[in-house]
Amino acid sequence: MSNGKPMSKSQLAGHIAEESGITKKTAAEILDLLASTAYSEAKSKGEFTVPGLGKFVAGIRKARTGRNPATGETIQIPEKKVVKFRIAKSAKDNMI
Repeated sequence: MSNGKPMSKSQLAGHIAEESGITKKTAAEILDLLASTAYSEAKSKGEFTVPGLGKFVAGIRKARTGRNPATGETIQIPEKKVVKFRIAKSAKDNMI
């Protein structure tokens, strides 16, 4: 299924449905449920692990000084909540 472009959600749902013998609609609902669970768990507990893939980790990016590229003006960028994904060792090992 590799054509050089990343899979869309629809293509991923179709692939999951075909491989597992479920409907495409059910596969899409599972993807939506996985995403919403990951968001809520990362928000409430600070992290969410997808076994075999990696971990979503919530954190804070500190306030910093930046520069407006259009004007060159120095600006203050405020502190902000971010979510990072840390790939699992097993996933790294299988990428080779």
